[in-house]
Amino acid sequence: MIPTQWFLILSAILFSIGVCGVLTRKNGITIFMSIELMVNAVNLTFIAYARQFDQLHGLIFVFFIMAIAAAEAAVGLAIFISMYHHKDSIDVDDANLMHW
Repeated sequence: MIPTQWFLILSAILFSIGVCGVLTRKNGITIFMSIELMVNAVNLTFIAYARQFDQLHGLIFVFFIMAIAAAEAAVGLAIFISMYHHKDSIDVDDANLMHW
């Protein structure tokens, strides 16, 4: 049986990679993928603790987070398609579409 600490270490590494991706990239899709990586790292933490304590609460949280992440992915990709349609780029520095 794999110890819970290994899952938590993996989750911390994945979350750190996601934070680095958000802070260092300029491409909108890459930033979006980094945010999804951070969400999945948190999901892994919930699952690890749910497994350790034999509780279903963590699994229920993961289910709702995955549902919200799917909706976020649909909305985010629609925004990126709209940005590309108007600006021919998805660079976040050029993202002043919503500026009045």
